[in-house]
Amino acid sequence: MVAHFDWTGPIGVALPAVVKRGITFSAANIHETWIGLDAQAVLSAHLGTSNLVLLNDADAAGLAELTYGGGDASDGLVMLLTFGTGIGSAMLYNGVLVPNSELGHLEVHGIKAEHRAAASVREKNDLSWSDWADEVTTVLNTFEALFSPDLFIAGGGVSKKADKWIPLLKNNTPVVPAKLRNTAGIVGSALAAQKISHK
Repeated sequence: MVAHFDWTGPIGVALPAVVKRGITFSAANIHETWIGLDAQAVLSAHLGTSNLVLLNDADAAGLAELTYGGGDASDGLVMLLTFGTGIGSAMLYNGVLVPNSELGHLEVHGIKAEHRAAASVREKNDLSWSDWADEVTTVLNTFEALFSPDLFIAGGGVSKKADKWIPLLKNNTPVVPAKLRNTAGIVGSALAAQKISHK
């Protein structure tokens, strides 16, 4: 895309990994060779620029939703959860991102949250929307007990079918679908790139 558009400005890249100072520290749903990789250096060399920012994909989606979507103007603790192959998470407190939360790996009643309630689990096990919503509720109840959030934003591809499952949830904290849906990570990456261009 950089070559196609002859782009010379800042670049934002969202990765399904914990990202700290340009190094990827996890690889739950990507190849394990990303673990410990200086992804910033590799991508900068490949793209021929040092004007590059990397961040976790759910964090990128959280930034976008807080700015343009379901969490706009929200105070307190907002938790965006992306339901897809796994469960990504972004925690934003009064508009400030707490990076790399990775709550999908938290055990809920002895099972990782994402092994219990990711959208891929619903598809793999052919769960009804109601049965899957019960699993999501179990996960959300645990997050509520631990963090007392003010709002959940449900993202990922399954957010486009929010009417089929969000009304079935039984947790206490309000849950809204991501307005930017599956494009939130792309928008959040662009926002992060925009910030480095203004430094």
